[in-house]
Amino acid sequence: MVEAKITYESIDDYISKFPSEIQEILSTIRKVIKETAPDAIEKISYQMPTFTLHGNLVHFAAFKNHIGFYPTPNGIDAFKEELSVYKGAKGSIQFPLNQPMPYELISKIVKFRVAENIKKVEDKRK
Repeated sequence: MVEAKITYESIDDYISKFPSEIQEILSTIRKVIKETAPDAIEKISYQMPTFTLHGNLVHFAAFKNHIGFYPTPNGIDAFKEELSVYKGAKGSIQFPLNQPMPYELISKIVKFRVAENIKKVEDKRK
């Protein structure tokens, strides 16, 4: 028997599928991203909440024990020292649910990614 794949219609739909305490974290991350990148467009990509601005900006997702945050490898490298206390991989970081969510750091990473994407567009125009 094949399990039906879950698909999400929107970030609101995605967030609504989680328990209230996780919904609160996801909603706050979304708010931080929207405040930091007000021109970014919301969508679902790879079945995760995604923000784009001149290309992919960041993704995030809830898991059993952590929030996954995906700011591309450059977004990880630029904040390597601050992110060193978290598990992660080339383009991802895991924020444990049993620790305070680093919303200020998320905002700094998003700000970096916005500047990076804008610079790419400006460089192409040269």
